[in-house]
Amino acid sequence: MTGSTRQRIPLALALIAAFGALAGASLQPGAAEADSPAVLGDEGDTPLLRDVLESTGRGYLQAKSALASTQARQARIAAELRRVEARITELRPRVEQVARAAYRTGRIGPVMVLLHSGSADEFLERARGLEAVALRDNEVLRSLRQARERAARAKLALDAEVAEERRQLAIMLRQKRAAERALAQVGGASTGGFVSATSPVARPAPRGADGGWPAQSCGRPDPTTSGCVTARTLHAYSEARRAGFTRYTSCYRPGGPYEHPKGRACDFSAEAGGFRGDATGGNRTYGNNLAAFFVRNADRLGVLYVIWYRQIWLPTTGWKSYSGAHGDPSSDHTNHVHLSLV
Repeated sequence: MTGSTRQRIPLALALIAAFGALAGASLQPGAAEADSPAVLGDEGDTPLLRDVLESTGRGYLQAKSALASTQARQARIAAELRRVEARITELRPRVEQVARAAYRTGRIGPVMVLLHSGSADEFLERARGLEAVALRDNEVLRSLRQARERAARAKLALDAEVAEERRQLAIMLRQKRAAERALAQVGGASTGGFVSATSPVARPAPRGADGGWPAQSCGRPDPTTSGCVTARTLHAYSEARRAGFTRYTSCYRPGGPYEHPKGRACDFSAEAGGFRGDATGGNRTYGNNLAAFFVRNADRLGVLYVIWYRQIWLPTTGWKSYSGAHGDPSSDHTNHVHLSLV
């Protein structure tokens, strides 16, 4: 073996080792994203969208959760009101028994006063003033009065809940209009979007005691990088994989805008090996199906917004057209589905 040959062998081995390291890094889920965020780019960050997507989307979801709680309370109060009204109906025959008993004992006058009252409230007022009614009869009348008082309280509570419902609906409408105005500056036309009634159904993420989405910290290990994610993000990621969406994914990023550094966002590549150019063919179909999966399960997963192929879905507006700031596959989201969670 010549000296020049011996010199070339270590050089060749070094090049092979370097190539292998690069190839391994490109195949390791999240490695490129964690160590070099520039691989994906800044995803078309603009201060306008950052503010709108965070504030209006979150405000809308908070109002939506409050509305659901209000409507649930309305249903409970209405059920209580029906029970009270049934109790009043049940007591009416017993009041008639009081009248018949009074007739047999000669207390016709007072009973006739009761029976000829113009309304139920007048009936009760007169009943309270009749000392001739026996203790047993008074108990019947007292039960009727208490039932009617409970019914009145229930009606007042129901009116208050209806007013709260209207307030929450007004908040949701304001958030919707604000989002539409902002999105109009970056496209914003309504689109058919990506929706499929046959998308898999995700298991719901835990909610708060009030039915809302409580704030969560970035406290769970991110399975796609060396960073962290919230419990809700980890749940959404796991549900996507359980539904068959297992291609390259990256969640945590240490810097930049949006929810990545907070552990509340993931980027799902349309390709198995990483983020490349515009998705076409089967890769684009994969992205379409994944976007549809997240939208169908938005209420189950706590989705704040979804971006895919120059379109954005928000709970306030549905699917709208969207153009990134730089017109490349990263900012236009034509190579990956972006998911942000509350």
